[in-house]
Amino acid sequence: MDFVLDNIVLILIAVVSGAMLLWPLLTRGAAGGSSLDTLRATRLINDSGAVVLDVRAPAEFAAGHLPNARNIPLAELDKRAGELPANKPVLVCCTSGMTSSRAAGVLRKAGRTDVFNLSGGLEGWRQAGLPVVK
Repeated sequence: MDFVLDNIVLILIAVVSGAMLLWPLLTRGAAGGSSLDTLRATRLINDSGAVVLDVRAPAEFAAGHLPNARNIPLAELDKRAGELPANKPVLVCCTSGMTSSRAAGVLRKAGRTDVFNLSGGLEGWRQAGLPVVK
């Protein structure tokens, strides 16, 4: 018992840091569903003909986007979700992966089950050396 009391601060630091490491794993699929890295995303696009949905503002989209991406800003997604083909998976992307995660959640609430978030967004796509179209 003396060991625990003498080292309570160290024990608390270990517990808190462990919880911080586990938090992303626990919350990863909560709102937006599955996140895919660039390798899995390209396989989904190539193998399944997934629709790439960019949820950034039109000006950001025009500055550069994934090849064959469609642009529906997050603010309009509720109204325009029906524009996406029902028989294909959807890969949602944004700049960093945060907004697209929320957009994937919107699509799931609209009844889509085959929705995936591009982990790292367009920045991760660029860092992987993958093509960007203007």
